[in-house]
Amino acid sequence: MTESAFPIAVVADQVLPRARKSLYPQAILDVHGARLQGREKRALGELFGLQNFGANLTRLAPGAISALRHAHSQQDEFIYILQGCPTLYTDAGPTPLSPGMCAGFKAGSGDAHRLINESESDVVYLEIGDRSEGDQVVYPDDDLQAAFVDNSFCFSHKDGTPY
Repeated sequence: MTESAFPIAVVADQVLPRARKSLYPQAILDVHGARLQGREKRALGELFGLQNFGANLTRLAPGAISALRHAHSQQDEFIYILQGCPTLYTDAGPTPLSPGMCAGFKAGSGDAHRLINESESDVVYLEIGDRSEGDQVVYPDDDLQAAFVDNSFCFSHKDGTPY
């Protein structure tokens, strides 16, 4: 896309959802895929050609998860709840969230996090994260780790063998 091809403004919930539902390897999707299928991301930042950070409008159906519980070494993350009442799971345990609440996840803290929609209604939230080269991601509950290299995540088992 050329610079002139980027829109000036859009209605966020009218942006087409991301075609690829998840970046996780197939072996992880075989185990957790059903819960991730209930997640729909609209890549807002990419639509405008943003390269330093990503912004997604994300919808979680009842029972869906935002991601496997994870922590980044270099990437800060931020979420803002627009609709619904997800539960945020961190190393401190569950925290109920509601519209208007936000949470931030500082890079390098080691505090793993994820959202779960344990309610009967959809959850909609805005998620923002940077794209720090050299980012390492740990997944304390799963045999998974990731490294951000050349603008994409490379996944491996915790012993370093690739998926």
